[in-house]
Amino acid sequence: MKQLSFTVLLIFSVTLMFSQTKISGTITDQSGIPIPGANIFIPESDSGTTSDFDGNFLFTTNLTGTQVIQISYVGYETYSEMVNLDGTPIKLNKSLKEGSNALDEVVLTASSTFRSQKETPMSISSIKQKEITKLSANSQADIIRSIPGITAEGGGGETASNIFVRGLPSGGQYVFNPLQYDGMPLMSTFGLNSSAHDVYARPDIGFKGVEFVRGGAAVLYGAGSVAGIINYTSKTGDSNAENIINVEWADQGRIKTDFYTGGKLGGEDSNTYYALTGFVRKDDGPIETGMPSKGVQFRANIKKKFENGSFTVHGQFINDRAQFFMPLPLDGDRKRIEGNDGEAVSQLLSGELANTSFLTPGGVYESPIEDGVYTSGGYIMADFNYNLSDDLKFKSKIKYANYKHNFALYVGGNGDNSNPITLDEYVANIAPGNLGFQAQYQGSASEINGNDLVIDNLHIDRLRPMTDYSGEASLTKKLETSSGTHNITAGTYLARTEAEDVNYQYRVLSEFNNNPKLVNLSYTAADGSDVIFSQGGLYNRIGMTSNNYLSQNKTAFYLTDEMVFDKWRFDVGFRVENTEGTFSKGNIVESQVYNDPSLTAELANVNYADGSFTRANVSATDWALSLAGLYNLNETVNLYANFSKGFFFPQIRGFAPIATGVTGSKYDSEKIIQFEVGTKVGTEKIKGSLAAYYVGLTDRIKIDQGFVSGTLVDLTRSEQSTRTVGLEANFDYAFAKNLNLRGTATYQDHEITKNEITNLTDNTTTTENEGNELSRQPNFLGSLGVYFDNNQFDALFSFNHTGSKFAADNNTVELDAITIARLGAGYTFKMGENVDNDDTVRIGFSIFNLFDDEGVTEGDPRNVNQAGDAEFFYGRPILPRRFFLTATFNF
Repeated sequence: MKQLSFTVLLIFSVTLMFSQTKISGTITDQSGIPIPGANIFIPESDSGTTSDFDGNFLFTTNLTGTQVIQISYVGYETYSEMVNLDGTPIKLNKSLKEGSNALDEVVLTASSTFRSQKETPMSISSIKQKEITKLSANSQADIIRSIPGITAEGGGGETASNIFVRGLPSGGQYVFNPLQYDGMPLMSTFGLNSSAHDVYARPDIGFKGVEFVRGGAAVLYGAGSVAGIINYTSKTGDSNAENIINVEWADQGRIKTDFYTGGKLGGEDSNTYYALTGFVRKDDGPIETGMPSKGVQFRANIKKKFENGSFTVHGQFINDRAQFFMPLPLDGDRKRIEGNDGEAVSQLLSGELANTSFLTPGGVYESPIEDGVYTSGGYIMADFNYNLSDDLKFKSKIKYANYKHNFALYVGGNGDNSNPITLDEYVANIAPGNLGFQAQYQGSASEINGNDLVIDNLHIDRLRPMTDYSGEASLTKKLETSSGTHNITAGTYLARTEAEDVNYQYRVLSEFNNNPKLVNLSYTAADGSDVIFSQGGLYNRIGMTSNNYLSQNKTAFYLTDEMVFDKWRFDVGFRVENTEGTFSKGNIVESQVYNDPSLTAELANVNYADGSFTRANVSATDWALSLAGLYNLNETVNLYANFSKGFFFPQIRGFAPIATGVTGSKYDSEKIIQFEVGTKVGTEKIKGSLAAYYVGLTDRIKIDQGFVSGTLVDLTRSEQSTRTVGLEANFDYAFAKNLNLRGTATYQDHEITKNEITNLTDNTTTTENEGNELSRQPNFLGSLGVYFDNNQFDALFSFNHTGSKFAADNNTVELDAITIARLGAGYTFKMGENVDNDDTVRIGFSIFNLFDDEGVTEGDPRNVNQAGDAEFFYGRPILPRRFFLTATFNF
């Protein structure tokens, strides 16, 4: 009996000795947002882990008996709980309370480690998805307009926002700052077909939020960027199922439904999770054209977790048509001009142009003008993370994207009679000495009054399909030394992008009104001959004007070290990258050159491709270096500085192939030097940062377009250098419970230090505009807003200010400052009578552009020599005031 008792005791002791307890759970903040990078550990042991991107964690321990588990994260109060470790699985789902040293969110972008913004030696801003939903944003510009150092032009509508980063003379379209979803760019090569990144995807409620990382460190990881990275991070499902439906109504016929659902796939013990999100929407505004914006987007991911890592597959499908608004003629004071109906004209796109088609020698051309910015296709991406050991991590992403994409531009004016004039004046201009004319509106037999205003306009259909292949892989080794910790990352990024840029153009005569009617015009010439000038509104079927096929490869390697030494943090990184590209330029001819008697007059002078191409290959290699340091002065103040030498490979389409190679000088990288020094502060009442910065750019390639014989072409090619010094600040002041005052301010002094302009028509070179300010970059921009949120009632009243700026590098036209005000509020109700029920519905409203309907966001980028005191000024007004009503269901 004693032997049996001894044996049982021995077995029991051995079992306890080698038993393991599995500990898992989810860490969130008090609003339910997951906290990645939180530390979950048992003090005085080596048992513990950190939470992943979704706040989830899992680890096992051999410890037994009563132990203390601590959960901590910078900026939050540390949580402790006593647990009994006896081999029974333990689940801990905990919400951390914000502490006195909080400074915004965890950094997920341009870093190999989890750390807060306060711990990061560069400028970072983040916006939570909850705040984005409250905005009822018209476009990307509305979302990131409040970020310091960002000039965002959203006057074109829902897509193709022009985004300018502090100190850089970009033409917009995310050239120096790629738009990323889950750490991979929507398009790997900037500007290959001249389309902005946001035409390939739309924001939806399936994101945790968006981060904008500015400064040189952004060039190191992944695709790299010398100016900054805009990164949206998707929600992935977790143990707690979540469902959200957001219904949005707005004046001018907008209705949009967003949805998100996520949770666990399989039984209770499953480690597979799903998330599905997307939207369906239709919109007649914000400026009515007679051709609505409409479309859908669906995104999804499935995530498999295992003991040492995870594997996630992301996918997107989009089929969307968004109307796009171009600059139009304004009066000399840059105000909208009244049309024939007495209403101010806000756009000149005609719904009667839907289904426009005409003959070309290559067959019938059907214009996609009614589609506006049309995108159809999607991407699939795999994301693999694996911990080879406690101190060695492997990460890899691969992505394939394919889109059919058209960009239909209605260029108001810019014809031979591009300003609104009476029909009598118009006919006198096009047919001096005519013996009479007849004019009717399309589809109507009634004659048009000779005193009615008409205008001729150019339509450009840019057919831009794109295919993108990209991948990234990295290893991060953590080294513990007596003085601190090193996180050394070695990685590679590979990409290939293929794109087309095929342009068709045609000219149209219409009345001068919103959603104008097309005009059919015929006249008797001075010699007595009868001339049909316009049919179906078309008076010049220009046809194909470009037939370009481009591809570009990128190969990059990077090595970084993120170091922590007591009160010091250092980031050091090096990147080397090679690019190779091919530009195939198709030859365009006029049908009349063949003198084919079978061609009708309708086909004469209609351009088309003859099937021949001129091709050229370009290549370049460059390197980047980033050095950054941060010092923890005390519990509330950190000091930081960073320096970087970066590069940007110019857009291949600026180096058109010719018989001897490419236009201009040898293809080479643009060089960018950046320096920043600042401080970050986080107290119970106020958090924010203040920094001074310098940005220097050399050898930038810039292409300016204009009109030759009524056709839009590349006119000049410039080689520029610029420099900028500036100050940047942001703050969040909690001056009462649940009531915050938030603001940003950026001042920048910038100038063009070199500007050699080559005329592409006659190949002459001149030096102009040196010493001038950068075009479309203000000296001052900022935001200020009051925000209240007690988790039941919320409200906001904010201003975004963009200072005056010059429309072009010649600095002859200065655009007035713009201030956009937004007002919004909402109330959240519990659904159901059960007090423990977490299901809610929020009813809210938002008003965009509360006060200013007259501001001009930009001049005409295709007419850089326009005068500031002319009778008519071509510009793009800001979008008009709009009221949104939303209902958001969480269940």
